[in-house]
Order: sequence, then structure tokens, then C-alpha cells
Amino acid sequence: MAEAITAFAPATVSNVACGFDVLGFALEAPGDEVTASFVAGGAAPVTIVGIGGDDGRLPREPSRNTASVAAKALLDRLNERRPVALAIRKGLPLASGLGSSAASAVAAVVAVDALVGARTPVETLIACALEGERLAAGSAHPDNVVPALLGGFVLVRESNPPDVVRLPVPAGLTAVVVHPDLEIETAQARAMLGETVPIGDAVRQSANLGALVHALHTGDFALLGRALEDAIAEPWRAPLVPGLATIKRAALDAGALGCSLSGSGPAIFALCAGAAIADAVAAAMTAAVRSTIGGDTRTYVSSISTKGARTTVSSAAR
Repeated sequence: MAEAITAFAPATVSNVACGFDVLGFALEAPGDEVTASFVAGGAAPVTIVGIGGDDGRLPREPSRNTASVAAKALLDRLNERRPVALAIRKGLPLASGLGSSAASAVAAVVAVDALVGARTPVETLIACALEGERLAAGSAHPDNVVPALLGGFVLVRESNPPDVVRLPVPAGLTAVVVHPDLEIETAQARAMLGETVPIGDAVRQSANLGALVHALHTGDFALLGRALEDAIAEPWRAPLVPGLATIKRAALDAGALGCSLSGSGPAIFALCAGAAIADAVAAAMTAAVRSTIGGDTRTYVSSISTKGARTTVSSAAR
């Protein structure tokens, strides 16, 4: 049995404009890493032995950390009594709209599952990772957790029990994600939305969602671009990202198919028909963010990753 296992989980874009709480896709990078190891004689079921990349901001108490809550949920499901220690490396910025809490939770359950050799069904891994996401975001929405775990472009029809539809990715489809020097807490952004949606907005959103799914299946980039419109969440959240309309216009003028907030923001994503266009869009969006928001800006250009979370390092077997 391995003494320690490290797992990586990638950044994700959720909602994808018209798929509030149901659509998401994985990026190649960046991502979070979690190393799980057994603790000889430990009393607590899960302990955190270190966190890097968070500037000391994340809680070390196991009951308050996304990764440890998800790991404990899995250990409880498996009736596993051996104590486990977690070391977390944050490659994702906090409160960024890139699925930071989901990546930590997913990496934790994948590392722990490999450590104990359980080969847990993916539905159980999703459910346990969602417990960590519930702690961080205030609700267990799956549109970051599922693509972080499975990779690709996914639609989550139901989260409990998980009913996941893997969507095809047309050749050449490339994502640009720009993260401004801002933070938006998911729970705060969700609270802005209220509990009801006007019927006209619901109809428009469902039409766009159906069109986007069809466009992915047929490779119709023009239709995909027309479908990348958020009638439900972005109109309420736009004030949280200064200059959002200007940034979106810069992306479209540079050739993007469409552009919207990544999750609750502040990160902004665009989808493009090919890497060359994506590079031009990335430059245009970065310039627009710097002119409207300022500060440090992180820009990522990535294909839709077919790989989700996976183990990357293990110690020698005993």
C-alpha cells in the first residue's frame, strides 16, 4: 500500500453563460494538488499538515476546510478508520470564479481514494466532494466539482444522485480565461440572484442551453456563439466586475465566439474557434481588463481538458 498519494484537480469554468448550475468544463491548468498520507497513531480522522499558495488565508481546522471536509465524507462512506493527513497546494487563486474550492475538494477525495485503495464509484466521489463545496459556497452545486473530477465539457442534469451527461467538444474549441485583480465570494454572488426568475428570462435561458448543447454535438461554432448568453445570473452580477461590457466587447471584436463570467466571477471566459484566435482574444481581453480594472491580471489559454482529477505522485509501496 502506498504511504502517500498526490492528486491534481484542474480549474473549471462553470455556468458557461447559459447553463447556470448545470454546465461546466475543465481547463488543462492551473489546478490544486492534495497529498494524502496515513498518520500513525493519529486521533482525528483527518488532519491538515500544511497549505501552500494561499498566503495563510485558508483555515487549517479540518471542520472548516473544503478539502478535509470532503476527505472525511469519503472516509465515513468507506467506514475507513485509519487517520489521514492532508497537505494542500493551492494553484488556483481564491474567490476567482475558477472552481478553487471544488478543485481542492476533488483532489482530496481522489488522493484519499487512491491512498486507501478503495476504487470508489464516481458517483460517491462526486457526493463527497460536494460536501466540501457546500462548506465553501453555501450550497452543493455540482458544475465545478463534476468537470474537475471527470474532465471535459459536462451537463449535470441532477446532482443527487448524480446524473451527468458528457458533451462532445468540437475540434479546435479553445478557452481563454482572464482573472482580474478582484475577488468575489460565491455565496455573496449567489445571494444577489434572489429566488425567482421571470418567465421570459427562463425561456431565453433554456433556448440558449438547448442551442449550445446542439452546437457542441454538431460543431456549429456560429450557433455556439449565439447561445453564449446568460439571461439569469450575469445581469445581476455584472456590477461586481467593473468594465465587464467593455471586456466582453474586446473579446468579440478580437474574434471570440462568445464571452461571459466564469462561474460567479470575477474571472471572465471566452470560447474561440482555434488556438490562433484564442491568442488574439487573450491579448485583447487582458488589455481591456488592465485598462478598466488595473492591478495584476492572470490570463490562461487552454483547450477543453479531457482529463479531470488524477493522481500524480505516490511514494514507494510498503
